[in-house]
Amino acid sequence: MPDSAPAPTAVEFGRLPDGTAVLLYTLTNAHGLRATISTYGGTLTSLLVPDKTGRPGDVVLGFDTLEGYQSPEFRKANPYFGALIGRYGNRIARGRFSLDGQPYQLARNNGENSLHGGNQGFDKVVWDAVPGLSAAGQTLRLTYLSPAGEEGYPGNLRVTVVYTLTADNALQIDYSATTDQATPVNLTNHTYFNLALGQQPDVLAHVVRLAADHYTVVDDDLIPTGELRPAEDTPFDFRQPRAIGEQLARVPGGYDHNWVLNPEAKTLLAATVYEPTSGRVMEVSTTEPGVQFYTGNFLDGTLTGKNGVRYAKHAGFCLETQHFPDSPNQPTFPDTVLRPGQTFQSSTRYRFGVRV
Repeated sequence: MPDSAPAPTAVEFGRLPDGTAVLLYTLTNAHGLRATISTYGGTLTSLLVPDKTGRPGDVVLGFDTLEGYQSPEFRKANPYFGALIGRYGNRIARGRFSLDGQPYQLARNNGENSLHGGNQGFDKVVWDAVPGLSAAGQTLRLTYLSPAGEEGYPGNLRVTVVYTLTADNALQIDYSATTDQATPVNLTNHTYFNLALGQQPDVLAHVVRLAADHYTVVDDDLIPTGELRPAEDTPFDFRQPRAIGEQLARVPGGYDHNWVLNPEAKTLLAATVYEPTSGRVMEVSTTEPGVQFYTGNFLDGTLTGKNGVRYAKHAGFCLETQHFPDSPNQPTFPDTVLRPGQTFQSSTRYRFGVRV
């Protein structure tokens, strides 16, 4: 990026009930992409991406005002639009785990289970922000200290998340964390995408490919059983491009499952999504071993977002790069425990283009 390029600037997005100011930063590149991020929850509130005609459009679900993320309707539905998720993304069975012989009880905020960090996860805190520039593009560096005992987790966890909007049309998210006591860590982002938002009311025609031969089987509460089942000849087989709606009816409740990424996905692409109406393509690459593919099953039309768009069932999809759900209770899953002296590091890129 040229030395003369400006760093992102901030405007006030609003204030929380306690008076805390929330800022909104906008990152841009030379090709018409524009990402807007709130310090509340580190939330990606808007992402403008050109379509096949060159016309930019917002491809993520969210709200124009901070009040949208604070409304009773939003808090009741709690869809985590665009937010950073921690200390542990996804579910932990019964909100319990043991670590080094010590039992821990977390907040149960999803039936009997803990979900996305608990009642006051990283999606509901105000992050410290420093805008900047890198060789790749404009950046926003967010930091948060999660104190020991927050939501029941051990250790003081220092978290840094850097958003970068690159010259090659990618939104890159780099995560890092350190701790002074062993603790589970599973950080991700919960953006809902609709590559034809405003043109198509749902994402069922989006064509998805996932570089995953297996998925984690779950029980009725969406807790993994421990089985990694082959996706072949099931509705979970996205090894070849398939429309989201093609076999959705065969999945009770809709897709809300973790796919086990193939080893080569770390050097190739974890996922590709194509939307025929707009021609937009999104390519996802990650260092994580899994991706939670969620099809907005719990959206019910009670939330109205940007430009008056009502978010009904399947209005957006998520590709949450992550470690597997309930890993603290699943010894055969990749380890999620971070210990003093170690640094958690993870990187995910959402790169955009078009097919004409």
